[in-house]
Amino acid sequence: MFAETIKKLERQYEIKRNQADAVFAAEKRATYEKIPELGEIDKAIAKLGIQSAKLSLYASTPEEKEKEIQKLQKEIIELKNKKQEILKKSKINLVPKYSCLKCNDTGYVIKHGMSEMCSCMRQELLNEAYNKSNMNNLKSETFESLDLNLFSNKKNPNRYKSELSPRENMEIIVEIAKKFITNFDKPEQKNLLFTGTTGIGKTYVSSCIANEIIKSGNTVLYQTAPVLLDSVFTYKYNNQNKNLYESLFNVNLLIIDDLGTENLTAAKFSEIFTILNSRLLTNKTKTIISTNFSLEDLSKVYDERILSRIIGHFSICRFFRRRYKIKH
Repeated sequence: MFAETIKKLERQYEIKRNQADAVFAAEKRATYEKIPELGEIDKAIAKLGIQSAKLSLYASTPEEKEKEIQKLQKEIIELKNKKQEILKKSKINLVPKYSCLKCNDTGYVIKHGMSEMCSCMRQELLNEAYNKSNMNNLKSETFESLDLNLFSNKKNPNRYKSELSPRENMEIIVEIAKKFITNFDKPEQKNLLFTGTTGIGKTYVSSCIANEIIKSGNTVLYQTAPVLLDSVFTYKYNNQNKNLYESLFNVNLLIIDDLGTENLTAAKFSEIFTILNSRLLTNKTKTIISTNFSLEDLSKVYDERILSRIIGHFSICRFFRRRYKIKH
Protein backbone atom coordinates (compact mmCIF):
# COMPACT_ATOMS: atom_id res chain seq x y z
CA MET A 1 0.00 0.00 0.00
CA PHE A 2 2.78 2.44 0.93
CA ALA A 3 4.58 2.11 -2.41
CA GLU A 4 1.30 2.35 -4.31
CA THR A 5 0.32 5.49 -2.38
CA ILE A 6 3.70 7.09 -3.12
CA LYS A 7 3.30 6.41 -6.84
CA LYS A 8 -0.23 7.79 -6.76
CA LEU A 9 0.93 10.98 -5.05
CA GLU A 10 3.87 11.37 -7.44
CA ARG A 11 1.45 11.21 -10.38
CA GLN A 12 -0.78 13.81 -8.71
CA TYR A 13 2.22 16.09 -8.13
CA GLU A 14 3.35 15.68 -11.73
CA ILE A 15 -0.10 16.69 -12.97
CA LYS A 16 -0.25 19.62 -10.56
CA ARG A 17 3.20 20.87 -11.60
CA ASN A 18 2.44 20.48 -15.31
CA GLN A 19 -0.75 22.49 -14.86
CA ALA A 20 1.15 25.27 -13.05
CA ASP A 21 3.83 25.27 -15.77
CA ALA A 22 1.19 25.46 -18.51
CA VAL A 23 -0.52 28.41 -16.83
CA PHE A 24 2.86 30.13 -16.39
CA ALA A 25 3.79 29.55 -20.06
CA ALA A 26 0.50 31.12 -21.17
CA GLU A 27 1.01 34.10 -18.85
CA LYS A 28 4.57 34.53 -20.11
CA ARG A 29 3.47 34.48 -23.77
CA ALA A 30 0.79 37.07 -23.10
CA THR A 31 3.22 39.27 -21.16
CA TYR A 32 5.92 39.08 -23.86
CA GLU A 33 3.39 39.94 -26.54
CA LYS A 34 2.40 42.97 -24.53
CA ILE A 35 6.03 43.95 -23.70
CA PRO A 36 8.31 42.78 -26.58
CA GLU A 37 11.36 44.26 -24.84
CA LEU A 38 11.28 41.34 -22.38
CA GLY A 39 11.84 38.87 -25.19
CA GLU A 40 14.76 40.90 -26.50
CA ILE A 41 16.33 40.90 -23.03
CA ASP A 42 15.97 37.10 -22.79
CA LYS A 43 17.68 36.70 -26.20
CA ALA A 44 20.52 38.95 -25.08
CA ILE A 45 20.99 36.98 -21.85
CA ALA A 46 21.03 33.70 -23.78
CA LYS A 47 23.62 35.08 -26.22
CA LEU A 48 25.86 36.19 -23.37
CA GLY A 49 25.52 32.76 -21.80
CA ILE A 50 26.75 31.12 -25.01
CA GLN A 51 29.69 33.51 -25.16
CA SER A 52 30.60 32.64 -21.59
CA ALA A 53 30.58 28.92 -22.42
CA LYS A 54 32.80 29.44 -25.46
CA LEU A 55 35.39 31.25 -23.35
CA SER A 56 36.18 28.01 -21.51
CA LEU A 57 37.24 26.57 -24.86
CA TYR A 58 38.91 29.47 -26.64
CA ALA A 59 40.31 31.85 -24.01
CA SER A 60 44.09 32.11 -24.41
CA THR A 61 44.94 32.33 -20.69
CA PRO A 62 43.14 31.64 -17.38
CA GLU A 63 43.45 35.31 -16.48
CA GLU A 64 41.86 36.40 -19.75
CA LYS A 65 39.06 33.87 -19.32
CA GLU A 66 38.30 35.03 -15.75
CA LYS A 67 38.28 38.67 -16.79
CA GLU A 68 35.92 38.10 -19.73
CA ILE A 69 33.59 35.85 -17.72
CA GLN A 70 33.26 38.50 -14.99
CA LYS A 71 32.47 41.08 -17.68
CA LEU A 72 29.79 38.87 -19.23
CA GLN A 73 28.28 38.02 -15.81
CA LYS A 74 28.05 41.71 -15.00
CA GLU A 75 26.19 42.33 -18.27
CA ILE A 76 23.83 39.43 -17.56
CA ILE A 77 23.05 40.76 -14.07
CA GLU A 78 22.35 44.21 -15.50
CA LEU A 79 19.96 42.74 -18.08
CA LYS A 80 18.17 40.66 -15.41
CA ASN A 81 17.80 43.74 -13.21
CA LYS A 82 16.42 45.69 -16.17
CA LYS A 83 13.91 42.90 -16.79
CA GLN A 84 12.79 42.95 -13.17
CA GLU A 85 12.39 46.73 -13.25
CA ILE A 86 10.14 46.47 -16.31
CA LEU A 87 8.01 43.77 -14.64
CA LYS A 88 7.84 45.74 -11.39
CA LYS A 89 6.83 48.92 -13.20
CA SER A 90 4.15 46.97 -15.07
CA LYS A 91 3.03 45.35 -11.76
CA ILE A 92 3.58 41.87 -13.18
CA ASN A 93 4.76 38.95 -11.04
CA LEU A 94 6.02 36.58 -13.71
CA VAL A 95 6.73 33.36 -11.78
CA PRO A 96 5.10 29.92 -11.79
CA LYS A 97 2.29 29.68 -9.23
CA TYR A 98 3.28 26.44 -7.50
CA SER A 99 1.23 25.44 -4.46
CA CYS A 100 4.40 24.56 -2.52
CA LEU A 101 7.32 26.95 -2.85
CA LYS A 102 9.66 24.56 -1.05
CA CYS A 103 9.52 21.79 -3.66
CA ASN A 104 7.87 23.65 -6.58
CA ASP A 105 5.22 20.90 -6.68
CA THR A 106 7.72 18.11 -7.28
CA GLY A 107 7.11 16.51 -3.89
CA TYR A 108 10.83 16.38 -3.14
CA VAL A 109 13.51 18.77 -1.85
CA ILE A 110 17.31 18.61 -1.69
CA LYS A 111 18.64 18.57 1.87
CA HIS A 112 22.33 18.09 2.71
CA GLY A 113 22.92 17.06 -0.89
CA MET A 114 20.29 14.34 -0.75
CA SER A 115 16.75 14.19 -2.17
CA GLU A 116 14.02 13.73 0.43
CA MET A 117 10.25 13.94 0.54
CA CYS A 118 8.91 17.47 1.03
CA SER A 119 6.76 18.13 4.09
CA CYS A 120 3.79 18.87 1.81
CA MET A 121 3.99 15.39 0.27
CA ARG A 122 4.53 13.76 3.66
CA GLN A 123 1.36 15.51 4.79
CA GLU A 124 -0.52 14.19 1.74
CA LEU A 125 0.74 10.71 2.58
CA LEU A 126 -0.54 11.03 6.14
CA ASN A 127 -3.89 12.34 4.89
CA GLU A 128 -4.19 9.35 2.58
CA ALA A 129 -3.18 6.79 5.21
CA TYR A 130 -4.74 8.17 8.39
CA ASN A 131 -6.47 11.52 8.23
CA LYS A 132 -8.94 10.85 5.44
CA SER A 133 -11.93 13.18 5.92
CA ASN A 134 -10.59 14.79 9.10
CA MET A 135 -8.55 17.36 7.18
CA ASN A 136 -11.24 18.53 4.76
CA ASN A 137 -12.43 21.56 6.74
CA LEU A 138 -9.07 22.94 7.86
CA LYS A 139 -9.13 26.01 5.62
CA SER A 140 -12.42 27.18 7.13
CA GLU A 141 -11.58 26.26 10.72
CA THR A 142 -9.36 29.12 11.89
CA PHE A 143 -9.04 31.25 14.99
CA GLU A 144 -10.32 34.20 12.96
CA SER A 145 -13.58 32.37 12.22
CA LEU A 146 -14.04 31.16 15.80
CA ASP A 147 -17.24 32.79 17.11
CA LEU A 148 -16.72 33.55 20.79
CA ASN A 149 -20.31 34.79 20.97
CA LEU A 150 -21.30 31.12 21.18
CA PHE A 151 -19.84 31.14 24.68
CA SER A 152 -21.76 32.85 27.44
CA ASN A 153 -20.33 35.74 29.46
CA LYS A 154 -22.37 34.68 32.48
CA LYS A 155 -20.52 33.05 35.34
CA ASN A 156 -22.07 30.06 37.03
CA PRO A 157 -19.63 28.28 39.38
CA ASN A 158 -22.18 25.60 40.29
CA ARG A 159 -22.87 24.69 36.67
CA TYR A 160 -19.36 25.04 35.22
CA LYS A 161 -17.27 24.17 38.30
CA SER A 162 -15.19 27.27 37.53
CA GLU A 163 -15.05 30.92 38.55
CA LEU A 164 -14.68 31.79 34.88
CA SER A 165 -17.48 32.36 32.40
CA PRO A 166 -17.48 30.02 29.36
CA ARG A 167 -16.30 32.90 27.17
CA GLU A 168 -13.44 33.85 29.51
CA ASN A 169 -12.44 30.21 29.66
CA MET A 170 -12.46 29.91 25.87
CA GLU A 171 -10.40 33.09 25.46
CA ILE A 172 -7.77 31.58 27.77
CA ILE A 173 -7.78 28.30 25.82
CA VAL A 174 -7.33 30.17 22.53
CA GLU A 175 -4.32 31.99 23.98
CA ILE A 176 -2.87 28.67 25.18
CA ALA A 177 -3.41 27.22 21.69
CA LYS A 178 -1.73 30.20 20.01
CA LYS A 179 1.21 29.97 22.41
CA PHE A 180 1.44 26.25 21.59
CA ILE A 181 1.75 27.14 17.87
CA THR A 182 4.32 29.88 18.49
CA ASN A 183 6.48 27.64 20.70
CA PHE A 184 5.84 24.46 18.73
CA ASP A 185 9.51 23.74 18.02
CA LYS A 186 10.67 24.44 21.57
CA PRO A 187 11.32 21.33 23.72
CA GLU A 188 9.90 23.04 26.82
CA GLN A 189 6.46 23.53 25.19
CA LYS A 190 4.05 21.03 26.73
CA ASN A 191 1.55 18.95 24.81
CA LEU A 192 -2.19 19.67 25.12
CA LEU A 193 -5.09 17.72 26.61
CA PHE A 194 -8.57 18.99 25.74
CA THR A 195 -11.35 17.70 27.99
CA GLY A 196 -15.09 18.39 28.02
CA THR A 197 -18.38 17.10 26.66
CA THR A 198 -19.17 16.94 22.94
CA GLY A 199 -19.97 19.97 20.82
CA ILE A 200 -18.15 22.62 22.85
CA GLY A 201 -15.16 23.45 20.65
CA LYS A 202 -12.45 20.84 21.32
CA THR A 203 -12.31 19.52 17.77
CA TYR A 204 -12.60 23.02 16.30
CA VAL A 205 -9.62 24.35 18.27
CA SER A 206 -7.64 21.21 17.39
CA SER A 207 -8.36 21.91 13.72
CA CYS A 208 -7.30 25.55 14.11
CA ILE A 209 -3.98 24.40 15.54
CA ALA A 210 -3.51 21.74 12.84
CA ASN A 211 -4.18 24.35 10.18
CA GLU A 212 -1.44 26.65 11.46
CA ILE A 213 1.07 23.86 12.06
CA ILE A 214 0.70 22.64 8.47
CA LYS A 215 1.12 26.20 7.18
CA SER A 216 4.44 26.39 9.02
CA GLY A 217 5.73 23.40 7.03
CA ASN A 218 5.19 20.74 9.69
CA THR A 219 3.22 17.53 9.33
CA VAL A 220 0.02 16.64 11.18
CA LEU A 221 -1.64 13.27 11.77
CA TYR A 222 -5.22 13.82 12.96
CA GLN A 223 -7.56 10.93 13.71
CA THR A 224 -10.06 9.62 16.24
CA ALA A 225 -8.68 7.11 18.73
CA PRO A 226 -10.77 4.15 17.47
CA VAL A 227 -9.82 4.59 13.80
CA LEU A 228 -6.22 5.40 14.66
CA LEU A 229 -5.73 2.27 16.75
CA ASP A 230 -7.40 0.08 14.11
CA SER A 231 -5.00 1.56 11.54
CA VAL A 232 -2.07 0.93 13.89
CA PHE A 233 -2.68 -2.79 13.96
CA THR A 234 -3.25 -2.89 10.22
CA TYR A 235 0.03 -1.12 9.48
CA LYS A 236 2.17 -2.54 12.29
CA TYR A 237 1.90 -6.15 11.21
CA ASN A 238 2.04 -5.54 7.47
CA ASN A 239 5.63 -5.26 6.27
CA GLN A 240 4.60 -3.12 3.31
CA ASN A 241 3.15 -0.48 5.64
CA LYS A 242 5.87 -0.18 8.28
CA ASN A 243 6.57 3.39 7.17
CA LEU A 244 2.96 4.33 7.90
CA TYR A 245 3.21 2.80 11.37
CA GLU A 246 6.44 4.67 12.06
CA SER A 247 4.70 7.93 11.10
CA LEU A 248 2.95 7.79 14.47
CA PHE A 249 6.27 8.35 16.19
CA ASN A 250 7.88 10.97 13.94
CA VAL A 251 4.97 13.08 12.64
CA ASN A 252 5.47 16.64 13.95
CA LEU A 253 1.99 16.89 15.49
CA LEU A 254 -0.21 13.93 16.41
CA ILE A 255 -3.82 14.76 17.28
CA ILE A 256 -5.77 11.94 18.91
CA ASP A 257 -9.46 12.85 18.98
CA ASP A 258 -12.13 11.17 21.12
CA LEU A 259 -9.73 9.26 23.36
CA GLY A 260 -11.76 6.87 25.48
CA THR A 261 -14.26 5.88 22.78
CA GLU A 262 -12.07 3.03 21.51
CA ASN A 263 -12.81 -0.59 22.41
CA LEU A 264 -10.16 -1.08 25.05
CA THR A 265 -7.98 -4.18 25.06
CA ALA A 266 -4.62 -4.96 26.63
CA ALA A 267 -3.00 -4.63 23.20
CA LYS A 268 -4.54 -1.18 22.65
CA PHE A 269 -3.52 -0.04 26.14
CA SER A 270 0.02 -1.07 25.29
CA GLU A 271 -0.05 0.67 21.92
CA ILE A 272 -1.37 3.96 23.38
CA PHE A 273 1.41 3.91 25.97
CA THR A 274 4.07 3.10 23.37
CA ILE A 275 2.94 5.93 21.11
CA LEU A 276 2.77 8.54 23.89
CA ASN A 277 5.97 7.46 25.60
CA SER A 278 8.01 7.22 22.39
CA ARG A 279 6.89 10.67 21.27
CA LEU A 280 7.73 12.16 24.66
CA LEU A 281 11.20 10.61 24.60
CA THR A 282 12.09 12.18 21.25
CA ASN A 283 11.37 15.65 22.66
CA LYS A 284 10.96 16.86 19.06
CA THR A 285 7.29 16.09 18.44
CA LYS A 286 4.04 17.34 19.97
CA THR A 287 0.74 15.63 20.74
CA ILE A 288 -2.80 16.88 21.32
CA ILE A 289 -5.35 14.60 22.96
CA SER A 290 -9.05 15.41 22.91
CA THR A 291 -11.47 13.50 25.12
CA ASN A 292 -15.01 13.67 26.49
CA PHE A 293 -13.66 12.27 29.75
CA SER A 294 -12.59 14.33 32.73
CA LEU A 295 -9.15 13.70 34.20
CA GLU A 296 -10.83 11.76 36.98
CA ASP A 297 -12.68 9.60 34.45
CA LEU A 298 -9.45 8.94 32.54
CA SER A 299 -7.83 7.69 35.75
CA LYS A 300 -10.55 5.04 35.99
CA VAL A 301 -10.03 3.84 32.42
CA TYR A 302 -6.28 4.03 31.78
CA ASP A 303 -3.49 2.69 33.93
CA GLU A 304 -1.00 4.79 35.87
CA ARG A 305 1.67 4.62 33.16
CA ILE A 306 -0.52 6.39 30.61
CA LEU A 307 -2.05 8.81 33.11
CA SER A 308 1.35 9.83 34.50
CA ARG A 309 2.53 10.73 30.98
CA ILE A 310 -0.54 12.90 30.46
CA ILE A 311 -0.39 14.65 33.82
CA GLY A 312 3.36 15.25 33.63
CA HIS A 313 3.70 16.36 30.02
CA PHE A 314 0.36 17.87 28.96
CA SER A 315 -1.26 21.24 29.67
CA ILE A 316 -4.88 20.48 30.53
CA CYS A 317 -7.62 22.64 29.00
CA ARG A 318 -11.17 22.02 30.19
CA PHE A 319 -13.85 23.18 27.77
CA PHE A 320 -17.33 24.13 28.92
CA ARG A 321 -20.27 26.22 27.71
CA ARG A 322 -24.01 26.30 28.10
CA ARG A 323 -25.86 24.09 25.67
CA TYR A 324 -28.39 26.05 23.61
CA LYS A 325 -31.72 24.37 22.91
CA ILE A 326 -32.77 24.31 19.26
CA LYS A 327 -36.18 25.92 18.76
CA HIS A 328 -38.53 23.95 16.54
